[in-house]
Amino acid sequence: MAKKIIIVGSGNAALTAGIAALEKGAGVLILEKGDKELAGGNTKYTAGAMRFVYESGKQLLPLIKDLKDSRLKTTEFGSYTSEQFKKDLLNFNDGNPLTKEQKILINNSYETLCWLASHKIKFEPIYNRQSFKKDDKYIFWGGLTLASENEGVGLFEQELNSYLSLGGEIEYETPVTSLITNGEKVIGVKTEKNEYFSDSVILATGGFEANKKMRVKYLGENWEFAKVRGTPNNTGDGLKMALDIGAQEYGHYQSCHATPMDLHMKDFGNLDLEPSERKRYRKICYFLGIMINADGKRFLDEGKNFRNYTYAQYGARVLEQPGHFAWQVFDNKVKNLLYDEYFFEDAHFVEANSLKELISKMEGVDIQTTFKTINNFNKSCKSNNQFDPTILDNKSTIGLEIPKSNWAQSLDEPPFRAYPVTGGITFTYGGLKVSENCNVLKSNGEIIKGLFACGEIVGGVFLNGYPGGSGLTSGAVFGRIAGYGSVKN
Repeated sequence: MAKKIIIVGSGNAALTAGIAALEKGAGVLILEKGDKELAGGNTKYTAGAMRFVYESGKQLLPLIKDLKDSRLKTTEFGSYTSEQFKKDLLNFNDGNPLTKEQKILINNSYETLCWLASHKIKFEPIYNRQSFKKDDKYIFWGGLTLASENEGVGLFEQELNSYLSLGGEIEYETPVTSLITNGEKVIGVKTEKNEYFSDSVILATGGFEANKKMRVKYLGENWEFAKVRGTPNNTGDGLKMALDIGAQEYGHYQSCHATPMDLHMKDFGNLDLEPSERKRYRKICYFLGIMINADGKRFLDEGKNFRNYTYAQYGARVLEQPGHFAWQVFDNKVKNLLYDEYFFEDAHFVEANSLKELISKMEGVDIQTTFKTINNFNKSCKSNNQFDPTILDNKSTIGLEIPKSNWAQSLDEPPFRAYPVTGGITFTYGGLKVSENCNVLKSNGEIIKGLFACGEIVGGVFLNGYPGGSGLTSGAVFGRIAGYGSVKN
């Protein structure tokens, strides 16, 4: 008799778990808290990019949807080795070694992408955000090459289509309120109206980023003011349900993925927009200019590394500033390199033909100190290295207390622009401890029979930051494992 699996949530991790369980012959029902429009959790709000290990561009071909794209012939994808993935994760581990969960992510990343492709879930090169044209070739940088067509919405739609085509079922507007247990085993879930029984339950309910009280409790008082970039439904429900029956709290609860966002964006990812347009409020081209706080000072190294490796931390740094905001300042030299979201009709910015006039328009800043900060920055841009956004060009400032390590160019070509930003929280890092099969573990290390977890609710994958694109890959890796594990249970 086929096993019955219930999955709570319907994002990338949930759907991947569902596909895996269906592949093994189980009957699968997804229970989704939101309505049809809000289904998909945070997945719909992402750029759909996946970070994974590959040795050469040739290994990417089985994953690419349109092999007739003429640009492929003049594209250098480079490689992204497991050693580089390890190094990138270790950069955010505060000196700690790789966790067991991080090793699982690295070792299963490429295999999982190939598995997705075998289920007709395919990708396209991220030409507009991850490559620069150089000597008539497209050069990819930062180890991030592929994303789903139509970004996170497209990934969700591909995965949902695969899940449904295999016979999976989904019920919308069905919030799960608690787990049903029989002795030591989870045997189903309760919703507001019904009880559902199963052989296994998989929690794929996301983090607690949309729960203001939990943000303040775990992350600190500044996080009361964070904009929520994604779904309003990630309020820690699955985490609380699991903890209520003795699950182990695990991971870095004091950290999260947070990105600089337009100061004047609405909360919860701007639900009045089409999902594919919700990226428009990200403001992650700070590496091409400088950031100034209310005191008129720079507060971080904008050119520390490629933005893939800094954007998920710099939202938190902005929230720490007086008034929880900052201004990103650019001159005309980099205008053609700024991402599309800087030019949408509802992007908030001020513009002027002199720095003095620009600063006078930057609401909330100390005018004199800001002028002095920009002046000193301009004087420090003495490096003779050539500006090159395709590499860490070591074109750094000289003599500043807070350096700009790469891409440091003086702000001297009008017109000048400044964009007001705040911190937007994407997802939290603290979660549950799971086994190698994604069984949820008790505080004493024993498994909770019948209960599995995947996605953002799994702790230990990210500690104090992450290289861009790792989140979706992690969801798929642990989702596949949870799906297989739930059928073995």
